[in-house]
Amino acid sequence: QVQLVDSGGGLVQAGGSLRLSCAASGRTFTNYDMGWFRQAPGKEREFVARIRWTGNANYADSVKDRFTISRDNAKNTVYLQMNSLKPEDTAVYYCAASLSWAIVTTRGYWGQGTQVTVSS
Repeated sequence: QVQLVDSGGGLVQAGGSLRLSCAASGRTFTNYDMGWFRQAPGKEREFVARIRWTGNANYADSVKDRFTISRDNAKNTVYLQMNSLKPEDTAVYYCAASLSWAIVTTRGYWGQGTQVTVSS
């Protein structure tokens, strides 16, 4: 059974940092694209960052230069280092994995989400 478990969320003051983790199990994700989405209250889910199986990474403009995505294929784990956090980063963050990022929302695997709250 494939499972993605998100962790690392919490409450932090503006300007602080958090590191999210997503541990995948049930299969090998070495050749999968993996990444993060987030959803704030009353808003639609939005893309945050993606790291391809090649190691290439992409970011939403709103988090570029503040967030860093990385992966450890040996541990089947993807990380999101979040620095210089802002109140507008408050959301539930979801890990996702897919063979093709183009179909991640419909055919990908998803974590249960982890809450990130940034106080001003």
